[in-house]
Amino acid sequence: MALGCLPGLVAVMALVMCAAGVDRTAHLAVGPAAPAQPVAAHGADRPSIVPRSRWLDAKSTHAQPRPRYDDRVVAIVVHHTDSPNGYACADAPRIIRYLYAGQTGARKQWDDIGYNFLVDRCGTIYEGRAGGVDWPVTGAHAQGFNHRTAGVAAIGTFTAGTPVPGAMTEAIARLAAWKLGLSDIDPRALVRLVSSNSLSRYAAGTAAELPTVSGHNAGYETSCPGAALTARLPEIRQRAARLQGRYA
Repeated sequence: MALGCLPGLVAVMALVMCAAGVDRTAHLAVGPAAPAQPVAAHGADRPSIVPRSRWLDAKSTHAQPRPRYDDRVVAIVVHHTDSPNGYACADAPRIIRYLYAGQTGARKQWDDIGYNFLVDRCGTIYEGRAGGVDWPVTGAHAQGFNHRTAGVAAIGTFTAGTPVPGAMTEAIARLAAWKLGLSDIDPRALVRLVSSNSLSRYAAGTAAELPTVSGHNAGYETSCPGAALTARLPEIRQRAARLQGRYA
């Protein structure tokens, strides 16, 4: 059965079902983080990113282990949050806080929110998982492919026929252009990633060739990020490439 993305304002049962999409091996020890890399030949400007302190208050947070890091980010995995679309953008911090509570509270599935970044319908980018937006933080968002990827969640549900706000796709493109640009990665290219979990589409240890900007469904059996947002990924890749100064 195809699953949606990680849940937001949904029942606990849906949370448990979607827990299967998280690769717990992502929390194994990874080597110490290197300093943030300088902008490469085809880099892009860093977009404005709202820090997690703007959505996570002292009352909501809990103790968690230190962040894990990879050597660099070579791919972006796009998700949707499976939450309602008709929210006021001023409510985005509250929605992210609710997602955090759902992912860390029910049955203690995660030690932090799984996504590295979240984007609202107005195009505002929020820091998600702790560890520093400039660093290659290992997320918990893509079964088998958490390493060397950054998870970007579009706040909403983008099934077939659902309009995807232009401000949201532009923000995802800007984020992808910047984050991939730190490693001089072309957003239109393919990247070789090795699966760490056989519950993904690929057996553990299998090398998979995936788009550098891909949907969650590229590596895991799921409907996430929804048919409507999946259809916008080619446009997002092209826009991110142009932001990096790639026109050929």
